Amino acid sequence: MTQALAAAHIPPAAVSAVVVDLDTGKSVFATQDRTPRNAASLMKLVTTFAALELLTPDYRWTTEVYADGALADGVLAGDLIFRGAGDPRLDYESFWMLLRALRARGLREIRGRVIVDRSRFAPDTDEPIDEESFRPYNVPPDALLVNYKAVRFVFLPDLARNAVRIFAQPPLPGMAIVNELSIVERSCPEGRAFRELIGAAFERRPPRASFTGVFPASCGERDLNVALHAPDDYFAAMFEHLWTELGGTWSGELGAGSVPPTARLIHSHESRPLGEIVRDINKFSNNVMARQLFLTLGAELAGPPGQPAGAERAVAEWLSAKGIRAPELRLDNGSGLSRTARISARTLGALLEAAWRSPVMPEFVAALPVAALDGTMRKRLNDHPVAGRAHMKTGLLSDVRSMAGYVLDRRGRRRALVVIVNHAKAHDAQAALDAFLAWVYAGATAPASPTARPRAASPRRP
Repeated sequence: MTQALAAAHIPPAAVSAVVVDLDTGKSVFATQDRTPRNAASLMKLVTTFAALELLTPDYRWTTEVYADGALADGVLAGDLIFRGAGDPRLDYESFWMLLRALRARGLREIRGRVIVDRSRFAPDTDEPIDEESFRPYNVPPDALLVNYKAVRFVFLPDLARNAVRIFAQPPLPGMAIVNELSIVERSCPEGRAFRELIGAAFERRPPRASFTGVFPASCGERDLNVALHAPDDYFAAMFEHLWTELGGTWSGELGAGSVPPTARLIHSHESRPLGEIVRDINKFSNNVMARQLFLTLGAELAGPPGQPAGAERAVAEWLSAKGIRAPELRLDNGSGLSRTARISARTLGALLEAAWRSPVMPEFVAALPVAALDGTMRKRLNDHPVAGRAHMKTGLLSDVRSMAGYVLDRRGRRRALVVIVNHAKAHDAQAALDAFLAWVYAGATAPASPTARPRAASPRRP
């Protein structure tokens, strides 16, 4: 790791790391392990482990639908109310199934309003990180969040006509797409460079997506996920789109409110269990789902409406009860998508050790990406013997690179490891993190950096 850090021009002082032998509970390696660091998405390990223990792996979110008015011959002469519970995965298919269940119960026409009740969570006031307000990872939490509030634009080059076809999924009504792309012969860039090349620009009200640049033929079929709509606009458009497809009609407007005492429950939609939800959160580092889960902890343990402060207190009390003292811990929104969140490698090492000995260990470990096989680790260490033998959560911000999880080393010993880099050049630290994991797999018998030290005491009792 030392050589890889030097090649990236990252000083050892910018790195914290811990290795814990899970068979003995002892920390066998540590460097700057007490230093509070921004660990990026490793914060999801805290949120998901706490949720698995405090809520149980079978915890489910229930989205309720109420009718306020007379319902006869399939016609509701009144309002239809949706009360959200914060379901992190009320995606396109789930929302379609919910609406299909309403049609199956005989509801065909809604003559009143469609009302959304988001009171389970407090309104979010955070600013988007890095001012990327249209990126899906910046979608704020919402007790009635449908399909992550995202639209996927698909680009299909038609070389015969020297044109690019663009379509959106879902094809929401009222959304304008401006397509002025021209095909060129050049290499296909990734990420921000691709968005800039195609001249992607967005407006919220009315929702409008414009693409006015060039599209390299070498890109083939590509897609771009965008959080284009305001929350109420997205819900209204999604409802209208699916309800019409299902043969229903709606002539009213969308409004915000709460369930009135005169309304009656006509359907309850259950989410997938938490044990499955944490796989999506950690395998693919889903920030939106992590924030939904964090506020759910706040609502369940501190009382509604769910707020970050209540969730943070609940997690701090849970850690203290487990004997893990973490005075440096700052969870912020629970996802790691934050400039202010802080944790030490020592605390994360203690958390991983506690999770290994927890009744929810199978669900927790199975939710982590597997080196060279899936999730955010799918393309890493493919040709190394550690492939398939390490479950690792990764973290990435502009000045953060991190990795933490479990590895079965070449001698058959199970170890937990944490490594966090905070530096302006952290983006170039992936090779160093991979080298550290490879060193732990090989047996971790020599210092990985000049500041490293072995420790005999468990990190659970600082």
